[in-house]
Amino acid sequence: MKHEDEAKAAVQSQFGKNAANYVASESHAKGDDLELLIQWLQPKASDRALDIATGGGHVSKALSPHVQQVVATDLTAEMLRAASAHLRAAGCENVLFVRGDAERLPFLEGAFDLVTCRIAPHHFPNPQAFVEEAARVLVPGGQLLMIDNVVPTDAKLSAWRNRIEKLRDPSHVRCLSIEEWQALFQQAGFVEVRSRVRRKSFSFLPWMERMSCTDEQMRETEAFILAGDAAWQDQFRVVAEGGRVKSLEIEEWMVLLKK
Repeated sequence: MKHEDEAKAAVQSQFGKNAANYVASESHAKGDDLELLIQWLQPKASDRALDIATGGGHVSKALSPHVQQVVATDLTAEMLRAASAHLRAAGCENVLFVRGDAERLPFLEGAFDLVTCRIAPHHFPNPQAFVEEAARVLVPGGQLLMIDNVVPTDAKLSAWRNRIEKLRDPSHVRCLSIEEWQALFQQAGFVEVRSRVRRKSFSFLPWMERMSCTDEQMRETEAFILAGDAAWQDQFRVVAEGGRVKSLEIEEWMVLLKK
């Protein structure tokens, strides 16, 4: 429990100071997955939706015109305030903001028709608890749509990739593999409806700057990437010139599940 509490405190610290960056982030605000999310979920005007770890509020904003109400939760109060200001300015009047822990949601059983969680679960110390909580608050037949960065099943390769994330962002816990997520979903009684994997390319400097990384963090992260096995660098398509990292890729999994 102490480890989990420390991890959550790190998330609040890291994202509290970078809340505005995540509202403005191009990769978070304009991904094609936001349109695809609506296509997959096919939300109804009567639906009650829960957006877990809303971050900059981009999923809540996408859902807002299509449902009766969106409840946007986040562990970090500063992030909720930034998301609230963003959505108020966008005219989203049916979004309620509630501070909440993804692993201990403050809602009754069967409170929602839809649950979403985008690019956040790698910050959760106990992903199994998150999956079980998502199942608990959904009505029978309700839908969960999750999007998150994933790693290969190879233990050494996934450990290297997760170490890069941890150097960049101390609040990072662990990216899981698709197979690990599938096992958790199956245990919680979810049925996978559809999924896709896509690769996302990031320019190294803006990717680091979004987390307000220090110069030391940048140097350490860059050195660690460049010291990695050539096969590992190839797996994540690391582009380096003159001993400097220019860009790298991350695999992202989007999955729709039914309770």
